Amino acid sequence: MNRQQLIRHIFEKRSYLCVGLDSDIEKLPVGLPRNAEGVLAFNKAIIDATRSYCVAYKINTAFYESLGAAGWSVLEQTAAYIGNEHFIIADAKRGDIGNTADQYAKAFFKALCFDAITVAPYMGADSVIPFLQHPGKWAIVLGLTSNPGAADFELQPCGDQLLYEKVMQRVASWGSPENLMFVVGATQAAVMASIRKSYPDHFFLVPGVGTQGGSLEEVSRNALSPEVGLLVNVSRAIIFASPNSDFAEKAAAEALRYQQQMAALLG
Repeated sequence: MNRQQLIRHIFEKRSYLCVGLDSDIEKLPVGLPRNAEGVLAFNKAIIDATRSYCVAYKINTAFYESLGAAGWSVLEQTAAYIGNEHFIIADAKRGDIGNTADQYAKAFFKALCFDAITVAPYMGADSVIPFLQHPGKWAIVLGLTSNPGAADFELQPCGDQLLYEKVMQRVASWGSPENLMFVVGATQAAVMASIRKSYPDHFFLVPGVGTQGGSLEEVSRNALSPEVGLLVNVSRAIIFASPNSDFAEKAAAEALRYQQQMAALLG
């Protein structure tokens, strides 16, 4: 899905909601088996319940890789079930270089047909550029993350900038707003306005709203652009809204609540 298609979907649905499929096998609702088949059934029910209210899904690959070959099959089947009407993100945080990065890009963009993949830029251009060489596909590069450990490196001084500022500035020169997004955590809302000022045209993938305590209103006030420019990810607050057999109904209600808030914030 290219940039214009994504923007069109956002305005048509009045939503910039991304539902995170962090499908923890230990948290599956009552009535579902705690195996790969149970995860797939859960994912399908969540997708059916939320697809009308979101524009994107983010599949955290760790929850599938941990199940071995069966988990990879569930990941592939889940992406296929979502279809091509939604933007599909592989939250894999790949960060290797050269031929290895190229193979990761082929795995997620060709074999698995994701629209985007999250990328860690620590090893420099070699770890990002291979993901920018596939037309219509996106690299979503870690910028300023929402976890407490962001203080260890990202928020440390690096010359006359903080490290995350230097990283984002350099990474932005490798791609364009057509194929490059940044992860900017919702718990970093205090600096989000300045980040948006530096990158007026880039999309931001924003985790941390919901269970992690980030404010949708604050994020939106500081970072919405004329073309929206946001994909706000909500995972546990939606998919685990209920531990019972009504989990899909509760997920739908929670996704609708976020969509309605987003529609109001869009004006």
